[in-house]
This record gives sequence, C-alpha cells and structure tokens, in this order.
Amino acid sequence: MVGGYCAVMAADSATESLHPAPGAVPHSHLRALADVRSHLLRSFGKLVVYALVVYAVLRLIPALKQALHSLEQVSWEWVVGAIALEVLSETGFVICWRNVVDPDHILERDGRGRRMDQRVAWAQLGGGLLVPGGSFGGMGVGGWILHRFGMPTEEIAERQFNLSFLNTAIDGLVLIVSGLGLAIGVFVGRNDAVLTLVPAGVAAVGMTAALLAARRLSGAAARPDARHPKVTRSLGTLARAVDNTEHLVVSRRNWLTVAAALAYLGFDLLILWIALLAVHANPAPAFAPVVMAYIIGALGGSLPLPASLGTVGGIAGMLIAYGVHHDAAVAAVLLHQAIGLLVPLAGGAISYRLIRRRVGPVGRRAG
Repeated sequence: MVGGYCAVMAADSATESLHPAPGAVPHSHLRALADVRSHLLRSFGKLVVYALVVYAVLRLIPALKQALHSLEQVSWEWVVGAIALEVLSETGFVICWRNVVDPDHILERDGRGRRMDQRVAWAQLGGGLLVPGGSFGGMGVGGWILHRFGMPTEEIAERQFNLSFLNTAIDGLVLIVSGLGLAIGVFVGRNDAVLTLVPAGVAAVGMTAALLAARRLSGAAARPDARHPKVTRSLGTLARAVDNTEHLVVSRRNWLTVAAALAYLGFDLLILWIALLAVHANPAPAFAPVVMAYIIGALGGSLPLPASLGTVGGIAGMLIAYGVHHDAAVAAVLLHQAIGLLVPLAGGAISYRLIRRRVGPVGRRAG
C-alpha cells in the first residue's frame, strides 16, 4: 500500500515545478486547494447522510425510541460545552500534526504565510471524515495536500505514519493503564478479566510486536541487495515511523507533542462520558470503563460502513458490555459522533477559506 502510494506521488511530482516564478501562484497549490474543497464537500455530505440515517433508524426501530427521546432531552448548554471540548481535542491533534508532520515549517515557505501548517492540519481533519479507518482515514487527504505543496513523498509517508502511530500508541498505553487499573481495583468499574486484563494484554503484545518488527524491518531495509527495492523502501518507511514514535513517547524533549496527543484523546473521551450523563444513563458509568469501551469500540470505525455506523455500533456495543443500558449507550454515542463530525468539518471549512484567501480563487486553473 505504501509502495503504491509513494510511486503514484513520485510520478505525479515529477510533472510539477516546486519553484514557481516570483509572485505567481503555483499550479500545485491551486490543485491542493481544489482537493481540500472536494474533500470538505464530501465530508459535509457524509454529515448529512449520518443525520438522516440516525434519525431514520431511531424512528423505525421500536427498541430505540427511548434513545431518540433521550436525545431530545439534551440541553443546548451541553451541546455548546461539548463543542468547546471537541475544539480543544482537535487543537491537540493540530499541535501534534505541526510538531510531527511539519516541524521544519515547510508549509510556511514560498510566501504561503504563517499558520499554514495549522490550516492544512484542520483541512486534513475535515477532509478525512469521509474515509473510514480512524486516524488512517485522514492520512491520504493530508498526504495529498502536502504533496501538492511540495513536500517530498517519502517524508510525507514517514511523518504521516509517525503521527498515526503516535496516536495509536497513546490509545494502547491508556488502554493498558485503564485495564490494569480496573482489574486490580484502582479504578471504579467492572473488574471482569475478559473486559480488563484481556484487552490490556492484547494491547501490550501488539505494541511489543510492532517494536520488534520495526527493528527487523530496519535491518532488512538497510541491505543494498534487496530483491524488491520499492517494497523494501516502503517497509523501511514504516519501520522508521515506528522508531520515531518510540523516540517521541520516551523522550522528555517531546513532552508537548505527547501532551497534545493525550489531549486529543482525553477531551474526546470526556465528551463521551459527559454525553452519557446528558442522556441520563442509569446507572451512570465510571470514567475508566468508558475509556475502555471507547478505545476498543472505535476499532469498528475501520469497517467500510456508511455514516460512521461501524464506530457507533462498536462503541455502543462495548458500552453495553461494560454495563450501560442500551438506550443510553446508543444515544450518547450518537451525540458524541455528531459533535466529532461537526467540529472538524467546520474547522476544515474555515481553514479552507483562509487558505483560499492566501492562494487565490479556485477555478479552471486548478482543474
């Protein structure tokens, strides 16, 4: 997958000039802006489809009518507070993105202006909504934008994977801590080994296996006599991304990046927990089981289902497994997902407008 991505990018970049004449707007920049607009429009369509599907499901399935009633009782103050928390969460992602993907401020060069990296990060958030697969979903969107702005293809692949692996590592570490804490009684909640120790153990094994595999892949990529150089180069990119992620997590110099990644996850978790309280979940769940249900259930977002149904079903199902009533679980997850779609889309649209003011209008020149 990475090899094909790199090959397409490299072939396309060979046809574009990265050093335009002074005062001219590079054609690649206009194409990047057109790509952003296209992705945002599709993400808006996904939000509309999500709203329609959710309303139809809640109206047509008798067992979920109470969930619809719970949603109707949510106050507007809660919605405003949830939006504010989601903005803080996405800001954590933007800080991570700047420090990992564009630490050298490449996007601010060639007259693009300050804060271009923040705007591209928001555009990746908004445009990545239409692709299933969690953090991997937005990688193609952000990588394409960076490619249009002239960043080398291998750097794009390595840094985007680094960012995704960092967020995945934070998820894994939080899952391990929460699972062990529930199992030994440090955190409040069910201490069933299947729901605590097993997920924590799977996360620990998976992270250890990724580190060991990265070391082996690094050695294989360094051999000059590789039979499949493109595949070897792609595997080497993945291995370096894993190594860089390990360095990010353990190095004190990168505390801000790690803190931003924790904020990205933590505020999102807080929204889901408060959503359960907003729909009057009874009994009200503790925070640690919500953390476990969110991280495990979010894996359902990797399924190619429309309107985020994989994520909704996965998280709601895990909340029910941890003792939340099914009506409250469904209503809370729907609220959480709606906020998680609305805020990145709005932020991406605002960033698109700001980028367009800097680059210029998008018309046939960007075709």
